[in-house]
Amino acid sequence: MKINEKIRFLRESKSLTQDEMADRLGMSTNGYAKIERGETRLTIPKLEQIVEVFDTDILELMSLGERNVVYFQESGNNHSLNIINPTSQDLASEIIQLKQTISHQQEMLSAKNELIALQKSQLETLQKMVEKLSQ
Repeated sequence: MKINEKIRFLRESKSLTQDEMADRLGMSTNGYAKIERGETRLTIPKLEQIVEVFDTDILELMSLGERNVVYFQESGNNHSLNIINPTSQDLASEIIQLKQTISHQQEMLSAKNELIALQKSQLETLQKMVEKLSQ
């Protein structure tokens, strides 16, 4: 995700209009819209102003959407944007755990299929016995 797309995403997630953002940044709406469209090169001071409006920091803005988990929490008039950046170790641990779960489920499925086959065999045997007894 490009920086201008990240800025737009954050603005929309905070339910702000381009007019409101432009006012908070002390610029024209058209000038701000150009930032979101990627038509204007951002300066560090302007970027610092933008992240201040979003109550975040430049690092979080830059890492937004970069293999992070982003969630937005709303409670009444309070909004919070949280970014979680799982490490490779976290992801590796999760993969190992999921593989173990899959393996266990496959074992359970095999055991279930064996039980079904055994019950079918027993049912056939019982049906044959009933036929012999009814003759």
